[in-house]
Amino acid sequence: MARKLIAANWKMNGSLGNNAALAQRIVDGAASLACEVLLCVPYPYLGQVGGLLAGSRVALGAQDLSEHDAGAYTGEVSAAMLKDVGCSHVVVGHSERRKYHGESDALVLAKVHRAQAAALVPIVCVGESREQREAGDTERVVLGQIEAVFGGLDDAAARRLVLAYEPVWAIGTGLAATPEMAQAVHASIRGALVARLGDEAGAVAILYGGSVNADNAAALFAMPDIDGALVGGASLDAEAFISICVAGSGR
Repeated sequence: MARKLIAANWKMNGSLGNNAALAQRIVDGAASLACEVLLCVPYPYLGQVGGLLAGSRVALGAQDLSEHDAGAYTGEVSAAMLKDVGCSHVVVGHSERRKYHGESDALVLAKVHRAQAAALVPIVCVGESREQREAGDTERVVLGQIEAVFGGLDDAAARRLVLAYEPVWAIGTGLAATPEMAQAVHASIRGALVARLGDEAGAVAILYGGSVNADNAAALFAMPDIDGALVGGASLDAEAFISICVAGSGR
């Protein structure tokens, strides 16, 4: 990647008043930065935040989507709807969706298909639990999750993904993989991409997520196979998030 991608995941947070101030501060702070910036916000606020981002360098993303196109699926939101309100990206298979909603690898793949059919870029999340890491199963689990998606895509579709490695034990816990730990997994992922896509493997960005903050961002981004970050809690603080973006710009 020529530029790092810094994606905010606001999760189930926000209000009309707070969103306006937060989004505007991020728009202003990102204006001169040499990185891609993305805000993934809750469904009810996509229209509001999309309007605030209009004409700026900051893109709009969603946190999930339905595996269905349209129809009698009460409470679901389709890829076409997300595209219609200005989204360019959508998070798919976040560990919280896998854990609390029982999302399987097969469902993640179905959502990837729907996203790409609507010209949305899926950010596919993968990661291991603490128990899996302690058992030495990190690489098997992570590469298995990736293969479950890649196995259902042709090469052209595979190149249009973003991957996000998020160790489950580091999400929202204050714990973070050291830069070297994160790089080791990213290097394994990169190897899998090279095996599948050859010289075009670099088209797929690999983000790191899991308690990324202003203090550890620069060290993480210095690693050769970390192409950006999916930022949770720190993205709700404008100054902290901008600091991460600054680090992603190499400043």
